[in-house]
Amino acid sequence: MSKAVVKFEFEKETKNSVRFKEMPEAGKAPIVGSIYVQKWFAQQNKNIEMTIELKE
Repeated sequence: MSKAVVKFEFEKETKNSVRFKEMPEAGKAPIVGSIYVQKWFAQQNKNIEMTIELKE
């Protein structure tokens, strides 16, 4: 089983959501890219983390 913690920072706000861009570690390719999170959940946060776990 493999696990990764992906860090994102605020990119822009849309009508109902907030777009976050992935901040990959130096020398590594992005895993996810950009994600949209609903405003009611993201609130005013400028940085978020997501844990991705591969199930085999």
